[in-house]
Amino acid sequence: MTEILQKPKLVTVFGGSGFIGRHVVRALAKRGYQVRAAVRRPDLAGHLQPLGNVGQIQAVQTNLRVRWSVDRAVQGADHVINLVGILHESGRQSFSAVHEFGARAVAEAARGVGAGLTHMSAIGADRASGSSYARSKAAGEKAVQETIAEAVILRPSIVFGPEDDFYNRFANMARFSPALPLVGGGTTRFQPVYVGDVAEMFARSVDGKLTPSATYELGGPEVMTFRECLEEMLDVIQRKRMLVSEPWWVAQMQAAVLGLLPNPPLTSDQVALLKQDNVVSDTAKTDKRTLEGAGITPRSTSAVLPTYLWRYRETGQFKRPTEA
Repeated sequence: MTEILQKPKLVTVFGGSGFIGRHVVRALAKRGYQVRAAVRRPDLAGHLQPLGNVGQIQAVQTNLRVRWSVDRAVQGADHVINLVGILHESGRQSFSAVHEFGARAVAEAARGVGAGLTHMSAIGADRASGSSYARSKAAGEKAVQETIAEAVILRPSIVFGPEDDFYNRFANMARFSPALPLVGGGTTRFQPVYVGDVAEMFARSVDGKLTPSATYELGGPEVMTFRECLEEMLDVIQRKRMLVSEPWWVAQMQAAVLGLLPNPPLTSDQVALLKQDNVVSDTAKTDKRTLEGAGITPRSTSAVLPTYLWRYRETGQFKRPTEA
């Protein structure tokens, strides 16, 4: 009797071409899933193709503000992942439009086809926060939970990896500037989490290995202050730079001006966000809603940063380390 092979499940990944998205797509492809990357610019998503077999990964044009494109992206999907998020507002790309309206649109579309949903939020999401970003993230979580009660929500701390916008930004700044700023004195605490570990959590959610309706907080093995993050980065790239403490009021003044740029390095809302620590809560630890609770041993910055920050070292003073 001829065995009938079951077609791999189809997973739609909104934001699949971004920093975290490409790692999530890779993790899903390795498991044999068919992946549909829902992105604004499919013509710029060609880098996803080598992550899987021929025909395993496809890109479809989607805009979260255009509901029919969202519905089209989830047709036939067994599971939906929403990774779409912005760090600053620009034109029609407002926090509420992307994090709340967009999250609800994706959840309603997933519910319409009977697909499971895993939604990416962020540690610090809070409707009472002084940051519009954090309030909109909390509103997005509420929209998801109201639409699909069984949805899994993942809240990462600051995510690091080869294409990150944190360590790479400051390492590049260190190439040209004699000093780096420490907003608020650099005392804000982070729990940097490796992008590969975050991607594994999304894949395990699709596998059905995470608890439905649960919210997981994702952090690395170490809690570090802003100052300690920059000190480690400077040590990796072998550069000596002054770390200059900036009072909150100075940072706010700078952000008011820098926030007017097309791609601002700092905004007033980000300054407000930096006033709160960005670490895994005691509640998440107790409930085992963490990487470790899901059976993942998080990788440290010390193990990973040298594999991609080596390019920022002084010319002729580095040798590329073995990739992690």
